[in-house]
Amino acid sequence: MSATLIAADPARPAAASRGAVQLSGVGRTFATAQGPCPVLGDVELEIAPGEIIAVVGPSGCGKSTLLRLLAGLDTPTAGSVGIDGSPLRDTDDRTAVAFQEPRLLPWRTVAQNVALGLPRGTGRVDVQNRVAELLELVGLTAAADRRPREVSGGMAQRASLARALARGPEVLLLDEPFGALDALTRLRMQDLLLDIHAAEPTTVVLVTHDVEEALYLADRVLQLRAIATDPGTSSIARVIDVPGIRPRDRADHALTDLRAELLEGLGVTTSHLTSQENR
Repeated sequence: MSATLIAADPARPAAASRGAVQLSGVGRTFATAQGPCPVLGDVELEIAPGEIIAVVGPSGCGKSTLLRLLAGLDTPTAGSVGIDGSPLRDTDDRTAVAFQEPRLLPWRTVAQNVALGLPRGTGRVDVQNRVAELLELVGLTAAADRRPREVSGGMAQRASLARALARGPEVLLLDEPFGALDALTRLRMQDLLLDIHAAEPTTVVLVTHDVEEALYLADRVLQLRAIATDPGTSSIARVIDVPGIRPRDRADHALTDLRAELLEGLGVTTSHLTSQENR
C-alpha cells in the first residue's frame, strides 16, 4: 500500500536556505528470533528548510527509529532518505542529535563539552569564539567552567543542545530532549528552543510523548502508528498543520481542540482527562 507524499505547506515561509529533508518509501524491518519485525513502513514525507516537525505516536511505532534513520545512525531496509536532494550519508555531518539524557563527559567542563561538537580541525580561536557564542545563546556563559555534576538537569540539557548546534547542522534531531525535566524547566526549555531556532533557524525534527509540547513548538505534527501487526500499511497515521505563528498562546482554544484530536488518535480518552483537569 503506497502512501501519498506529504509535503510542507508552500504558504509557510522557509526560515533557512538548507535542510530540506526527503523521505521516500522509507521502511525499517528488524530481524528477530520470531522472524522479521516491521517497525516503519512506507514513510513518504517532505520537510521544508527551517521547519519544525514534531513526531508523536504510541510505543513501538518507530519514532526513535525514524530519528536514527535521519541521523544516519541506521539504514532503511526500504526507500531512501535525503537532505537537499542528495542521499543521507553514514553519520551525516549535516545532522546533529540531542537525546533525552545530556550525555556530557563528567571530567570536562560545560564549555569543553560544547566544544566537542565542533568539526575536527577547527582553530583554537574559532573554537573559543564559537563556544562563547553558543553558551551565550543557551544562557550558560556563567557556567562555562563548571563540571556537569555542578549544574542542574536543565543546564546540562542546554549544554547538550549547544553541543549539537556547534557543528552548524542543517537538521537538528531531538529525541525526547526535555522528557526527564520537571514541568517548569520543561516549559522554559521549550521557549529556549524557539529562541535558538529564531537565532539559528535549522530544520528541527522533535520526537516527543507530550502532545501539548508538539503543538506549541511545531509547524506540523506527524502522528505515527504501530505497523507490526499490519505491515502493509504506512506508518504515517496523519499529519496535522498547527495554526498560528510561534510563539503561540498555550491556552489557545485551537490548540486545545487539536490536542483532543491527537490524544484520541493515540487512544487516550479525552473525556476522562477533562474530568480530571476540572477537579
